[in-house]
Amino acid sequence: MDYFKRKKIKDILYNNISREEYQDIVVLGWVRTKRVSKNIAFIELNDGSTLHNLQIVFLESEKFPLDNISTGTSLRVKGYLEESEGREQSLELKAEELTIIGDAPADYLLQKKRHSFEFLREIAHLRPRTNTFGVINRFRSKLANVIHSYFQSRGFYYIHSPIITTSDAEGAGDLFQVTTLDLNNLPLSEDGSVDYSSDFFGVKAGLTVSGQLEAEVLATALGDVYTFGPTFRAENSNTSRHASEFWMVEPEMAFCELDEMMDIIEDFLKYLFRYSLEEAKEEMAFFNKWIDNERIKILEDIISADFERITYTEAVKILEKADAEFEYPVKWGIDLQSEHERYLTEKHFKKPIMVTDYPKEIKAFYMRLNDDDKTVRAVDCLVPKVGEIIGGSQREERHDILLKRMKDMQMDIDNYQWFLDLRKYGTVPHSGFGLGFDRILMYISGMSNIRDVIPFPRTPGNARF
Repeated sequence: MDYFKRKKIKDILYNNISREEYQDIVVLGWVRTKRVSKNIAFIELNDGSTLHNLQIVFLESEKFPLDNISTGTSLRVKGYLEESEGREQSLELKAEELTIIGDAPADYLLQKKRHSFEFLREIAHLRPRTNTFGVINRFRSKLANVIHSYFQSRGFYYIHSPIITTSDAEGAGDLFQVTTLDLNNLPLSEDGSVDYSSDFFGVKAGLTVSGQLEAEVLATALGDVYTFGPTFRAENSNTSRHASEFWMVEPEMAFCELDEMMDIIEDFLKYLFRYSLEEAKEEMAFFNKWIDNERIKILEDIISADFERITYTEAVKILEKADAEFEYPVKWGIDLQSEHERYLTEKHFKKPIMVTDYPKEIKAFYMRLNDDDKTVRAVDCLVPKVGEIIGGSQREERHDILLKRMKDMQMDIDNYQWFLDLRKYGTVPHSGFGLGFDRILMYISGMSNIRDVIPFPRTPGNARF
């Protein structure tokens, strides 16, 4: 199939091949369009390596089996490159040989017209072939790679936290259960509850909601670590920002306190935005033209801004004095809603902010308790147009205080004894944060629905493909 002989269209169009290679070029790809006129024909071929197509020119077109070719057909073409007279591309391929690899009949769903995102979600197996979702998936790959580059170049170790777990890191109880028990004949204990001792793992297990707790284990041995993998929430939410399966980036840093971590959060976000603007220009130009024409400016503004830092209490005071009508009333103790976060970033500060020291009642058990016994060393990074984009905290490293907090929340202490042991044997201050990978993709691209940045989204009532 000439896999090693072929040239990627990206390399041809971006002049990554020498003139000596212009002869005997082999390309493999799918037909986007076909135009046939007297004695000459043109095919726009795309192989997935770039948004742009390579124009194939068929001189003496009657010599080629063009009648059997339609949109979606896969081809092998051999020929030679010449400079193109058209404005859309610098080079075109003059065909000498043509082989049809796979036909695409007339019922092919992706004909040359615009399709709604709603329609394309129904054909997730074909939508990567469209311009938009080709760009999204290439950009997803690039951004994942640069996240690894950021942490690896700074001495972090990439760790693999378990997908199957017995711990609920967030304490919300939204776990998908993993079991091999016969659901039609469940073994029961004397009190009528399910007897998990005969289950595959011998205990009740589920899909992870976060790799954080295991990352803390590795951070207390290796120093600076990060996880980057799938996480799951059995939360019955159908909003445009929620998915049941998504990827999380979760660094964890030993000997690191909250202020130091906030420096890392700001640097990390700006690094991703700079990379997008400087190294993913094709994708960003597409997003700015077809998705949101302010997207490039939004990223540029964030890169040039110094992130404001305020406490939750200060944020509430600003919101209480705001000349704005909020759907959710503001008072100390509430969990800030997106409308509140956007007011702070878009109206008041007009730039990203870090909000710290939230009430302990609305934050997770592992966050370090402040001396006021009312707030914890948490931080949410808020950006314009969205609100929260990163959440993190300094972790509670004091054994007795963490134990009391877990008892107050009526947690199963025996199940988390290993987590308490980290505070018993050589405890250190440590901090970490979580970035939803799919949400940062939404933010950079301007896509408004999380279902459109995940190749095969899993949402309530939907596990197709």
